[in-house]
Amino acid sequence: MLTMQAEREREGERERERSVLWLLSSVSQRLCFSAGVSMAGKSPPESNVDLKEEERMMEFFTQQVQLLKEKAMLQASVREEKKLLVENGKLKKDIDELKGKLQDIRRKKSMKLHQERVLTASITEIKATAPEGSLQTDPSQPSTAPPAQRSTPHTHSEGRRRRDRRGARVDSAVCPADRPSAVSILERDHRPDVSRLDLRIGRILTVRKHPDSESLYVQEVDLGEPSPRTVVSGLANHVAPEQLQDSLAVLLCNVKPVKVRGVQSHARLVCAVNQDKMEPLDPPTGAQPGDRVTFQNYPGEAERELNPKRRIWERLLPDLRTDAKGVANYKGVGFEVRGKGLCRAATISNGGIK
Repeated sequence: MLTMQAEREREGERERERSVLWLLSSVSQRLCFSAGVSMAGKSPPESNVDLKEEERMMEFFTQQVQLLKEKAMLQASVREEKKLLVENGKLKKDIDELKGKLQDIRRKKSMKLHQERVLTASITEIKATAPEGSLQTDPSQPSTAPPAQRSTPHTHSEGRRRRDRRGARVDSAVCPADRPSAVSILERDHRPDVSRLDLRIGRILTVRKHPDSESLYVQEVDLGEPSPRTVVSGLANHVAPEQLQDSLAVLLCNVKPVKVRGVQSHARLVCAVNQDKMEPLDPPTGAQPGDRVTFQNYPGEAERELNPKRRIWERLLPDLRTDAKGVANYKGVGFEVRGKGLCRAATISNGGIK
């Protein structure tokens, strides 16, 4: 749009310059003609006067032409400036797009480096915590060698192991038994399931309002341990304290203790939620404090303490739901206290869990 407008302005200036030059040429011809006539029919003094007048007129017209040229140059510079401004705008837009692409590349690279560091740390942890018995080729068949011979170091075997660490050779007596264990642990780390959670039944002994928040409760919960745990929950706007007093609930016990508005919380009260309300899960009849909540087909052992950086609980939340009957489940597998029944929400069906 700006280019077409500039072309029209440039064409108008050229037309005006041609008109002025044509006018100057016409005036000059007339002056020359009148000067010739006057010189032929008048006296010399009068001719000199006319010549001076003509010179002044020519000087005036020359000045006008010079002014027109300067004006044309100024207008050309203005047009060039507009053109440069448009080009600068395009360049700035291109630079912003390139900056965005560069930031995306850096973000992806940093994520990749973080994943590599996590993987390296996991492998190091596996190597440090792997049991010595996993190094045997067949654990079900004990060695027939005498204890003295088993304790005696073998130079040849040690040499193979040293070459293995340098990457030259692989000790076939060690790796086949060790490799499946490492792979399975790594897969479990990168694709966590509900078996990582230490979910237990607890009895709420006392309930009081949080001193610094109207929406929080502070509860003392018996989990079958020598002393009760202090737990902070956000149920103050949903459940009356007398309903919680002496009731059983499901708690996540291997979270890292955190301060919630100045009060240290040592577990998480597991609740069913929907858009309108939130309520704790009810354990089955006959459940006792300390009973473990298990999941069929997920027999793994719970971690001692969940690492907050790996966000295992947050990654599992989308698969934790209550079904149409209010039964709490993970990917369709119910929260079960073995031999006693399923955990469920009293009034919330097809809701989430948090």
